Amino acid sequence: MTHHKLIALIALVLTTTTYGQQAPVGYDDTPMQPNGKWRVHDGTRPHPAIVTAPPAGDASAPAPSDAIVLLGTADDLNAWQMNDGSAATWTMKGGVLQTGKGMLRTKQQFTDVQLHVEFATPSEVKGESQGRGNSGVFLLGHFEIQVLDSYRNITYPDGQAASMYGQYPPLVNAARAPGQWQSYDIIFTAPRFAVDGTLEKPAIVTVLHNGIVVHHATPFWGPTRHRSVLPYTPQMASGPIALQDHGNPVRYRNIWVRELKEYDAR
Repeated sequence: MTHHKLIALIALVLTTTTYGQQAPVGYDDTPMQPNGKWRVHDGTRPHPAIVTAPPAGDASAPAPSDAIVLLGTADDLNAWQMNDGSAATWTMKGGVLQTGKGMLRTKQQFTDVQLHVEFATPSEVKGESQGRGNSGVFLLGHFEIQVLDSYRNITYPDGQAASMYGQYPPLVNAARAPGQWQSYDIIFTAPRFAVDGTLEKPAIVTVLHNGIVVHHATPFWGPTRHRSVLPYTPQMASGPIALQDHGNPVRYRNIWVRELKEYDAR
C-alpha cells in the first residue's frame, strides 16, 4: 500500500469513527459554480469548523413591535397557504408547526426583510446526509437557507445547515444537537433589476445561526435549485417566505418578519 493510499484510508476510518457514518458525500458531475472554485454540492469542498452555540432560549420572547408575526402562540396558519394557493395543510399545535406535504408559503409578498425563524430537527435520528431533518427557508420563494440536522452529520458543505444551498457553506457549523430548538436570524436584500429586466444588484443575505454569524452580506449567484446554477429573472424581485417539505418531520415556531424600508434621510 502506498503512503498516499494509507493516509486516505486513515482519514476515511477517522471520519467514519467520528461521525458514525459514511465519508463525505457529494457530486462530481454538477456544474461549476460561477467563481470557478467548486462544483455545486462538491463533496471535496472543505467543511466548516464546528463551534458551540449558546444554549437555546424559549419561545416566550415577544417579536419587535413593528414585526409581522407569521407563527405565534395561537394555533392558526392565517398568514400561510400552500404553494399552489390552496389552504395550508401543515399541522399547528401548541404554537409549533409540523412539516407536512408540499411547500408552505406566506400569503404576503416581501422584498427586503429581517426574518426570525426557530426550528427543531427530530430528536430521534434517522437517515444520514441530506436525509436527516431536511427542510429549508426560502426567501422570496427563490433563495434558500438550508435547514438540516448537521450535528455530527456529514454531507456536501453547500448543503449543510445554514448553507446558502448549492452556493455557499456557512462560515462555521453552529448546529445544536437533534431535537433542540435552533434559530436563524436573516437580513435579506432583494435583487434589483433595471426597467429592461437586467440585473443591477444580486440578492444579498446575512445569516446568524443560533446567534453566530455564518454569512455576512453574501450575494446569491442566482435562485436555489438542486444540482444547478440558474440565472436571475425580474420575477425574483419580490415574493413570499416559504418553508420546504423534504419528507422529514421538522418543527417550526416563533417566526416573524420585519419589512426593511429604504430611507432617503436618516
